Amino acid sequence: MVLPILFIILLAFIISNCYMVKQQTCVIIERFGKFARVQSAGLNFKLPIIERKACTINLRTNQVSFNIDAKTKDNVTVNMEIAAQYRVSTQTREGSKFSGIYLSYYTLAHPTEQMKSYLVDALRSSIPSYTLDEVFEKKDSIAFDVNETVMDKMLDYGYVLTSTLITSINLPSDVEASMNRINSAQREKEAAQSLAEAERIKVVTEAKAKAEAMEEAGKGIASQRKAIADGIADSLDTIKRSGVSTEEANKLFLFTQWTDMMSEFAKTGTSTVVLPSNFNEASSMFDQILAAGKVTERKGSEE
Repeated sequence: MVLPILFIILLAFIISNCYMVKQQTCVIIERFGKFARVQSAGLNFKLPIIERKACTINLRTNQVSFNIDAKTKDNVTVNMEIAAQYRVSTQTREGSKFSGIYLSYYTLAHPTEQMKSYLVDALRSSIPSYTLDEVFEKKDSIAFDVNETVMDKMLDYGYVLTSTLITSINLPSDVEASMNRINSAQREKEAAQSLAEAERIKVVTEAKAKAEAMEEAGKGIASQRKAIADGIADSLDTIKRSGVSTEEANKLFLFTQWTDMMSEFAKTGTSTVVLPSNFNEASSMFDQILAAGKVTERKGSEE
């Protein structure tokens, strides 16, 4: 009866010293208070009484967020929200006999606070090298440089600083209002320049179109005048062949033009009356027209 009881007690004792380690975690085992080994995920066993689980290390990436105030090169105090992402290193750094898991547990009591101190110091050393506009424009490169600087220091403590982000940059209310006014003025200036350029293009285009239209109109007027001149010349030749002298033909043409003009005035319904400057000359011209008509009729009857 004793042996089965001892076996059961021993089995229970062994089972009580078996344990599971979850994925993405590891356990530090100490023997008599001294570091013994690191046990990874899966089923593990520790020696009873003489060994204990000192700590369970989370190997997943964590994040710490905080705010800092810093002064820029142009003496503007900005408040920045920082987010740092980090994890425990599973590698053994060159020149060291301890892994990152060992260092993360045994070298720092408050690793996140230490990391924040390094980041704040690096940022407050870097920001004064930039103007306010440059801080906004180059915030990603600033964060990258700070991350590279602090990451090397944190590796000595077994932590890998995967990334540092400047998630927000907050300005004093008066500085923000001034920047908004500057941006508004800049946009108004650009809008005015655009409108002026559009107006210039419009004026130039209209001028070119007007010049082309006048050129075409001039060509049309020249063609019209040439046609009129050709018609007048043909008419005068016809009149001359009828026996009327050149002077009489010119007067007849002028009188015809005058009567055509008077007809056009009559068609428009205008009340303006146009009279010749010398009624005697107009009467004489009319007599000549009648005489020319009689001569034409007489020649026709003779033929």
